[in-house]
Parts: sequence; structure tokens; C-alpha cells
Amino acid sequence: MNILIELPTWLGDTVMASPAIENLANFYKDPKITLIGSLISIETLKNHPKVVNTYVLDKKFVNIYKSLMILEEFDVFFSFRSSFRAKIIKFFVSSQKKFQFDNSKYKIGHQVEKYNNFINASLKINSPAGELIIHNDENIIRGKNKILGINPGASYGSSKRWHPKKFAEVAAALSSQYDIIIFGGLNEKDIARDLESYLIKKEITNFKNLVAKTNIRGLITQISHLDLFITGDSGPMHIAAAFKIPTVAIFGPTNDTETAQWMNRKSAIIKKTLPCQPCMKRSCPLGHHNCMRFISAEEVLQIVEEIN
Repeated sequence: MNILIELPTWLGDTVMASPAIENLANFYKDPKITLIGSLISIETLKNHPKVVNTYVLDKKFVNIYKSLMILEEFDVFFSFRSSFRAKIIKFFVSSQKKFQFDNSKYKIGHQVEKYNNFINASLKINSPAGELIIHNDENIIRGKNKILGINPGASYGSSKRWHPKKFAEVAAALSSQYDIIIFGGLNEKDIARDLESYLIKKEITNFKNLVAKTNIRGLITQISHLDLFITGDSGPMHIAAAFKIPTVAIFGPTNDTETAQWMNRKSAIIKKTLPCQPCMKRSCPLGHHNCMRFISAEEVLQIVEEIN
């Protein structure tokens, strides 16, 4: 059974689709899965034992078309994207059966459940959404101390970002118990640099700034070996959930009922309950950013004590 799967574009969504993909893979006898999608999504799930091929799709339609034309015919195609671009991809894919996720049909519940309901409806089954799964067999050399991961950025937008000074206050308070790793992508160098500067001013030296210095597989490996993770609502937050890393997740404009860590018993959310939450905007439409600004470092440290 040859199966083609178009993955979600974003890191967090890709990880949250993994239980649905696992149910899909277990439904078919001897499935051979080909993945298409963004580089980030492909790198995240390419090590699944049922995956035989992967293709990174360009954003340009002409390049997408060229990529699709070299693909073989598939028995079934599943797309976890509902965009217009995904509809075009579905049209050109050569497959006997085609199924596409539709945001308008799956509005209630956690994103993991939405993706899983899509697969259940497509295959006419009733499999529950299991744990997040990322196949990873890479190891790192650990030091003597426990490791704290700090993820101050969020690719979604500035509204999801807690202030770097507050991250630094938390990291400094925990620096006697943990060595510190700062995570982030190419667009988060500035906020990480600010965080690093605050740590230096506090004479904290046992930290590494890995922002924009790791690929996705390296990021997965580093996060999988953490002892504690402090982050905003982000893709790395879901990687941590897959490996059951004790996590404090700071939520502001987004809906934690839809994107909180899935099946991580050592996960805690800290958020305010303001009338404007959740606005789901990339930047604060009211200009005050109170949903994040009102969260203190002391509150986060209290949550750390409770989950440890």
C-alpha cells in the first residue's frame, strides 16, 4: 500500500499530527509512506519506520508542479493542510483516493484531536488520538548538571513572546541547579541576544546560546535530553511534549485548549484570564500586550517548583 501524506507546514502542527499519522500507518497492512511538505515538517517526521521517501516542496507553484510530476501513482493521499495551495497539490497528485483536512469541519477540541478526527472520518474508523511520536535515536554528551531549556521566541509573531528580561530572571534563579540552553530560529536572534545580555549582566556563565545554530534534527535531539523546559506556545513546546519533558508553557494570545502540550503529565500552563484573551493575533491589537506583560518571573518559578 503506497501512501502519500502532505504534512502541515509548521513544526508544532506537524508534531500534533503525529498521533493521527500513527493511526493511519497502523490501519494499513505493510504501508509504504511518502511524505511531502516543508523542510521543517519533513525533517521532523522523516525517521518514521514506515516512511520510504520524502520530498520537500517549494513555495512556488511551478516548482511544486515539477515535484509532483516526478512522483509515482499512490493508492491513497492524505493532506493535513486546508489551504488553497494544498487544494492545488491535491488536484495534481496521482492517487486513487484523496482526502484533505478542512479547518471548517474540525473546529472543536485540541489540534491533535482535530487531525485525528480527520483520519478517523477518512478511514471510517474510531481510533483514539495517542501520544505524540517523534522517532529519534541521536544522543548528546551530557555534563554533570541537569539541563534547562529556554525558548524565548515564537515564529507565530511577537504577541506570543514573553519579555527576554523575565526569561533571564527565571534562568538566573535556576542557574545553580541547571545548565542553560537557549533555543530559537533564524528570526529570533535578537530576542536571544537580549536574553544573553541579561544573563551576562547577572554574571551567569553556565549557558549556551543555540539560537539559529541547530537544524531541526539537532533541535529535537537537544530538547529530548532536557530536564526542564520553559517556553511560549511554540513548535519546540510540542517537541518537548513528545518526549515528556517537564515544561512550563507561557500562553498569551493563543488558545491553550487547542494547542497546549498533549499528554504530558509534567506540563503546566501559566496564563492570565483577560477579557481580550485569546485574540489569536500575531501582534497585540490593543497595543498593551498585557496577556504576557502581566506574567511575572516569580509566577513561573512557582510553577517550576510545583511540577518538579
